[in-house]
Amino acid sequence: MAHCERASKPLLQCLQRTCTKGLPSLQVQSARTFQTTALAREEAQTEAKTQSFYKSPDPSLVSSPRLERRMLRQGISPIGSRRRRAALQDSANIPFEQLPYQCFQEARKVLLGDREEKLKQISTMSEKISRLEAVPTEEAGGEQAKKSKLRAMELHLDHLKILADSNDPLVKKKFEDGQGDMSKPIYRFLADRKWREYRRKILVQRITQMNVVPDVLPHCEPVVDTKLYFGRNAIQLGEFVNASASAMVPKLDIQLFDRDEKLVTIAVVDPDVPNVEKDGFDYKMHYLAVNVPISATSTKVDLSKLSTESQEILPWLPPVAQKGSPYHRLSLFILEQKDSKPLDFAAVKAKETDRDNTLLRTLQARYHLKPIGAHLFRTKWDETTEEVMRQIGFPEADMELRRKRVEPLPYKRRNPSTFR
Repeated sequence: MAHCERASKPLLQCLQRTCTKGLPSLQVQSARTFQTTALAREEAQTEAKTQSFYKSPDPSLVSSPRLERRMLRQGISPIGSRRRRAALQDSANIPFEQLPYQCFQEARKVLLGDREEKLKQISTMSEKISRLEAVPTEEAGGEQAKKSKLRAMELHLDHLKILADSNDPLVKKKFEDGQGDMSKPIYRFLADRKWREYRRKILVQRITQMNVVPDVLPHCEPVVDTKLYFGRNAIQLGEFVNASASAMVPKLDIQLFDRDEKLVTIAVVDPDVPNVEKDGFDYKMHYLAVNVPISATSTKVDLSKLSTESQEILPWLPPVAQKGSPYHRLSLFILEQKDSKPLDFAAVKAKETDRDNTLLRTLQARYHLKPIGAHLFRTKWDETTEEVMRQIGFPEADMELRRKRVEPLPYKRRNPSTFR
């Protein structure tokens, strides 16, 4: 009998599986008898939590590329790296300064002691500045001497503030997360150092290799980070931009790393306009504005919203390249006005009226401007150029430029009679 049971056991298992597949309702009911209401409630809470996270994701926890792109379209930047955000989803959410690592806490004690010494020096320097401000101008050696002393002492005070916070891990964490306050010297210092490590080197390389310097200006030493946008698209240095995209007025993000506000002049120049008569190239001023204020905390500049009564000299002219011509270099320069004083808008407006005869190096010498920032993009003939040309009334939009064939010298001409 034992042998019969042993032989029929696989057959019974096969029949049970077949019956279970054929009766799904019985399977659901049998499985349902083992569930509890608490488990169902937990599953419902987990599902609701997941749905709410996908509807409004947390910038510090999101790790899905799809959600990251959706947040960026909404103007929200994820905080930190993707690996860190994924790790924080399962962490205990312990505050950064309370991490349970003995070496970390001992190092923080050393840094806090050094910071207390720097704070004492900061208070001493602040008292000196207050005393100097209370001294009459005659006793301080004149107005110019007093201003220079105050300026030197304020720079030293900013340096002490940087030293007090340069080793603070919380400050570095906030800066890396993009939450730094640019009104404080330490965050301006860290942003300037990060910009000089990579982005400034790329900028200097582009304007040098593409001969923007010295074709447009003889010299440029960038000290501000300039970003260019057409709509929502950020333009990389030297990138080719379609004529339809560049037809709209661009927006700028000019990051200043100094504490003081400055007045600047913004100019966009095309040095590659073909001149068939002289077989060369001319300049064209595509945009010119003066008395534009920038600061470390106010960086956004929308060229379409600048005042036409006190700032905008020449409105935006969409750049186009004729068919057959080489690509055009559209150079954007930020020029600091002397002593950050406003220029006479009416005088500049009356004098600088011709786009073709306005040279940037002439403006620099005439109004004592100093280039502090630059950007560059390129344009060439594409399928949308002809339409943009008609919109702006460009003459000879249907004309194509062709290279003139150069005849070889007589002794370099091919002589078929001498061929074998």
